Amino acid sequence: MNKPVRHIAVFTGILVLSLLVRATWVQFVRGDELSNHEKNRRVAIASFSQPRGDIIVGGRPVTGSVETGGDLKYKRTFTDGKMYAPVTGFFSQGYGSSYLEGVNNKLLSGTDDRLFFQRTADMFTGKKARGGDVVTTIDPKAQKAAYEGLGDRKGAVVALDPRTGKILALASTPSYDPSTIAGNSKQDKAAWDALQKDPDKPMNNRALRETYPPGSTFKIVTAAAALENGLYSDINAPTDSPDPWTMPGTVTRLPNQNPLAPCKNASLDVAMQNSCNTVYGKASSDLGRDKMRAMAEKFGFNQEPFTPVRASASTFPKDINKSQTAMAGIGQGSLTATPLQVAMMTAAIANDGKLMKPYMVEELRDPDLKTVEKHKPEVMSEAVSPGIAKKVQQMMEDTATKGTGKAALIDGVTVGGKTGTAERGANQKNLAWFISYAKTDEGSPVAVAVMIDPDDSVPDDEISGGKLAGPIAKKVMEAVLGK
Repeated sequence: MNKPVRHIAVFTGILVLSLLVRATWVQFVRGDELSNHEKNRRVAIASFSQPRGDIIVGGRPVTGSVETGGDLKYKRTFTDGKMYAPVTGFFSQGYGSSYLEGVNNKLLSGTDDRLFFQRTADMFTGKKARGGDVVTTIDPKAQKAAYEGLGDRKGAVVALDPRTGKILALASTPSYDPSTIAGNSKQDKAAWDALQKDPDKPMNNRALRETYPPGSTFKIVTAAAALENGLYSDINAPTDSPDPWTMPGTVTRLPNQNPLAPCKNASLDVAMQNSCNTVYGKASSDLGRDKMRAMAEKFGFNQEPFTPVRASASTFPKDINKSQTAMAGIGQGSLTATPLQVAMMTAAIANDGKLMKPYMVEELRDPDLKTVEKHKPEVMSEAVSPGIAKKVQQMMEDTATKGTGKAALIDGVTVGGKTGTAERGANQKNLAWFISYAKTDEGSPVAVAVMIDPDDSVPDDEISGGKLAGPIAKKVMEAVLGK
């Protein structure tokens, strides 16, 4: 080979090698970056080129797909969008996705690796690409009772099956319709901007992502801690609880909500019925922060549950003194909880002390309705022994029949309940809480937590868990029980 030809061959080889290196770099090193780039229109076109799989509630889809006539061929639709938004989340041509729509995007869009053989078979049969379905645990009747019970008030409801951890209802109000932001039109942008500016924050998931002081609902955990650690053993015996009681290291007396309630040295049972702060605050202080925190963590505090949507962690504080521990023991101070967490601690008591991991997806299935993945109930912790759980159950059931929890009573059904009125900072209304469970011969099929965040139209003397939240809890339990 003469010299000029050799130079041309070497130069050509270098060019080919450069092209190979460049192609490899683009395809494998920068592939994900380029695929997900905001200006890569092809990815968006592919994402909306076919109908999407559905999210199923009670055997029926609460989502759908509709043709748009544009290059983004399909957009998402939602049935009863406001009611189910805390469950489904949104799927938008312009704003991405959230909650079950986001977590299960690959399955719903049909690109999940577990659908590879399905996609291959469809290629040979000529079928259009299809997405799989997400089958939820939500009970449509319970969800409707929760959502309609909240009405136009700000609040949240979570209902669980204590035996398995299934989330039966997950409501948050005010809510929004994900259909209004599913496209990328001017109307969708206007709807999105309005939601972002809304002072009531309808896109916030108050059931999973917002934390609040749980108030006296937390007394069931304090009662469990007192019994578990041997501070008291008989729920009907007098306690060492003066009234008034001055918190340690302070000159501040811990008040009882009802000054006429028989709280002085009251038994744990009577104190639960009358929601005596002095009894449970002193018990918490006597136990100390470490024992109280250890018990709270057995019920799920200081963890981030996955449902499979991530929930915010509920917090039992670490560095607190005895008086602050007293406040934590009655659900105040720096103690915070999501409505999901409050439902979890209620469910653990109802399930004889066993806390099941909460979950919202029963199964994932392919376009031919074959199961791709099925959830198996998991034990999250043994919060307390069955014996202690039954003692707390007795106190909650006495509270429902004799005390502040009468609002949740259902004819012919054993019900346990507990109210909570949680104080917040200056210029903020108190929160109204209610927790309850129902029992049958087969255990407890439902435990409920209801939180109402009242606006200025509600007089202060009307804010109580029994008045505002209790009737909602009852309706949700009746829906699950088929009453």
